[in-house]
Amino acid sequence: MESPLLLIVSLIFLRLFSSALSSSVVTHLPGFQGPLPFYLETGYVEVDEEHGGEFFYYLTESENKPTEDPLLLWLTGGPRCSAFCGLVFQIGPLKFVTAEYNGSLPSLVYNPYSWTKVANIIFLDSPLGSGFSYSRKYEGYDANDTIWSEQASKFLLQWLVEHPQFISNPLYIAGDSYAGKIVPMVAKRILDGIDEGKEPLLNLQGYLIGNPFTGENIDENSKIPYAHGMGIISDDFFECRLKPLPSLASTTSGKRILKENQNILHPPPFPDPGCRCYVYTLAYYWANNNMVRKALNIKQETIKEWIRCNRHLSYPIEPKSNIKYHLSLLQRGYRALVYSGDHDLMVPFSGTIQWVKSLNSSIVEDWRSWHVGGQVAGYTITYSNNLTFATVKGAGHTAPEYKSQECLAMIMRWISGALL
Repeated sequence: MESPLLLIVSLIFLRLFSSALSSSVVTHLPGFQGPLPFYLETGYVEVDEEHGGEFFYYLTESENKPTEDPLLLWLTGGPRCSAFCGLVFQIGPLKFVTAEYNGSLPSLVYNPYSWTKVANIIFLDSPLGSGFSYSRKYEGYDANDTIWSEQASKFLLQWLVEHPQFISNPLYIAGDSYAGKIVPMVAKRILDGIDEGKEPLLNLQGYLIGNPFTGENIDENSKIPYAHGMGIISDDFFECRLKPLPSLASTTSGKRILKENQNILHPPPFPDPGCRCYVYTLAYYWANNNMVRKALNIKQETIKEWIRCNRHLSYPIEPKSNIKYHLSLLQRGYRALVYSGDHDLMVPFSGTIQWVKSLNSSIVEDWRSWHVGGQVAGYTITYSNNLTFATVKGAGHTAPEYKSQECLAMIMRWISGALL
């Protein structure tokens, strides 16, 4: 932990280089009954002064000891999928009630397996053009891996200007899917800034990535051998049967009210209500409601339509691989958790374990099962460079969406330094 003098110097340094930040505490959300049983803050941080680009974020404080528990900066994949996915589908304290859409506002309930049981989490809409993050000039939407990692690290430093109480908390950079490629790049930028004395001495402890891309060929090349090895996989892992979109021009008053309060330009098709991905479409109708935008304090005239994953903006893949960033961090002793759903065909765990092995670290604890509630929850292996790899049994892409209880147990054990 930093000394009081060093902390003051760090804050002064940050304020000299800070940009605009706005934030609001959210106590109630449309669709959720009663006050939120956890602390939620939303806001913006400017990350591109030239083009007027601002990242939107959701902060959920730890439900345990927020002043002591780790701070996670959570990035969502895509690229350009909203961090709201992490908040309501994966590791956050909210989830949608899975019910067939009838024109009324989708309902939210508390998620008892939220990672806020052990950590403070910043869910960050990034890069620009994701979720509610925006740029006032179109040129600001130009992005690639390098730009994304630069702006994400800039966001974190500027966010801490207004949240100095978190500077001494253990810091982890985290994310899943395509963001698994960006996470070690952000962590390495923070480490470089610390080494060069250009940034405050943040309490960086490591990083964690789930179902992660690397940019290596192994991500793609492992798909066919994995599928062959699995034999038969349920159709639910690949696609959902579509049905016609229900009309919002219904004569029921509830549907008329909702239509008048929506910002929807291109409504997505509804999958079958029994499909796991049905909640993705519910999120679309929830986040585009005007009452919701007001509750979240979304700036007017910034994002016309919230899209779960924005595929309309170009995104060159650059650099091709992130393996060197893993090596740089692990060689310095930073902790890393890499986890995969063992039923993920998008980024098969068999390919992930291959690049993990290519880091050439000796094994501390060999391949073994780990358990939750007396049942096998997956398999894990621990390496001498503070790297832990784990599979989550029966989980797809991404693991917490399928096995929330098991993934909470996993993160609780790993954060505490215990074996899975």
